[in-house]
Amino acid sequence: MYQEILDHIDFSQTSFWISFASITFNPLFWNIAARKEHKTRVISRFVGGNPYVGCYCLALMIFSLGIFRDFLYKKAIEDQPTFPSLNNDYSKGLALVLFFTGNIFVLSSMYVLGVTGTYLGDYFGILMSERVTSFPFNVLENPMYYGSSMVFLSTALWYASPAGMLLTIWAFVLYLIALKYEGPFTSMIYAQHEEKVKQRKKE
Repeated sequence: MYQEILDHIDFSQTSFWISFASITFNPLFWNIAARKEHKTRVISRFVGGNPYVGCYCLALMIFSLGIFRDFLYKKAIEDQPTFPSLNNDYSKGLALVLFFTGNIFVLSSMYVLGVTGTYLGDYFGILMSERVTSFPFNVLENPMYYGSSMVFLSTALWYASPAGMLLTIWAFVLYLIALKYEGPFTSMIYAQHEEKVKQRKKE
């Protein structure tokens, strides 16, 4: 079964590797850019020293790259063979469930976090007053990453594409790696902020 699935992935297709590269690039870009901003304020300084404008600019770049990544992913799937065993009503039904559930997680996360909370505003010094614990964060700790992975998988299932499933797995692995870096770094930012607040109170 495993070999049969691999036989339905055409690794010679350029579009597959372009999609792979795009999926790999995006989390690298936003993590490197955000950390550079936190260390040097390079983005904020470029837009006149306003951290909100800087964060909105990074948000626009991340959002645009995400749209382009999704376009390349769809193109890669269209160029790939389909797997007959996945081409049935059950797979399409599961695809619909994953698509709507994933988008609910992503969109509700963006709604409760806002632009700065969603797009790494804490790296710009724009900190949230308290931890968000409402839906969807009371269901999943990282609903945006899990929701995005669900949408990737739903597309692969809808088009009965083993290549799409492989790209989905790769995207999910990258999200898990990103969390290993983002979580501790964000905690460090808030810990430093709390320490500064305590110092000011002592003064």
